[in-house]
Amino acid sequence: MSIATRSLPRTIGAHAILLTYTAIALFPVILVIMNSFKSRAGIFGAPLTPPTPKTFDLIGYTTVIGQGDFIHYFQNSLVVTVASLFFVLLFGAMAAFALSEYRFRGNTLMGLYLALGIMIPIRLGTVAILQLMVASGLVNTLTALILVYTAQGLPLAVFILSEFMKQVSDDLKNAGRIDGLSEYTIFFRLVLPLVRPSMATVAVFTMIPIWNDLWFPLILAPSEETKTVTLGAQLFLGQFVTNWNAILAALSLAIMPVLILYVIFSRQLIRGITSGAVK
Repeated sequence: MSIATRSLPRTIGAHAILLTYTAIALFPVILVIMNSFKSRAGIFGAPLTPPTPKTFDLIGYTTVIGQGDFIHYFQNSLVVTVASLFFVLLFGAMAAFALSEYRFRGNTLMGLYLALGIMIPIRLGTVAILQLMVASGLVNTLTALILVYTAQGLPLAVFILSEFMKQVSDDLKNAGRIDGLSEYTIFFRLVLPLVRPSMATVAVFTMIPIWNDLWFPLILAPSEETKTVTLGAQLFLGQFVTNWNAILAALSLAIMPVLILYVIFSRQLIRGITSGAVK
């Protein structure tokens, strides 16, 4: 029996497991998007079936666009997410470059200290963070959310990027130094282009918790001017009556940026995850 013949059952089994996991992961997303195009009777009458001419209704989307200020909430989420990603990638990459390139006393301890941020949830410090934001006058501002999300994403960014930057050839960096390039030029022109897959990986894993977060927007920025998409969707939740059409439509619109980001960076994301798995 050939190697290809022996490996065929394993390949089929692996694909079956991956397809099953994909179906389980996509089922809630498909269910939300599918039911967002139904009437209320269609949602409760046949939630697992696609919309039909009888149940098709855009009342959810018209309610979201017409009631409240969903476009403004969307813009707030976009500003917070983009700004947080920029600072996480910039400062995370610079810290990772310093930890991987320079040897100094406390280098290892510094890396372990930053790694603690991955193991300790930032929500444990909510009270202290709120007190700090009140003292700084940053409550009900997008700046407060950007600062918190930047601090939240930096440990993972440093942990991932430092491992990738250690793989960058020392000969390349030393050649740049011989040519008279500054450390900043080496970092931005030589190192960063080579770790783009890992940057995409960090961006995706950092964006999803930020975009979907409800905890810190509710505590630090609950005003109408600073509400995010997830917090704005709570407008349609009532104590006695809930507008499920509007909630499902709002969630469907909120899902779109994450899906678009994944489609754009999917190749870089896969390269970043699998890099180093095969030598």
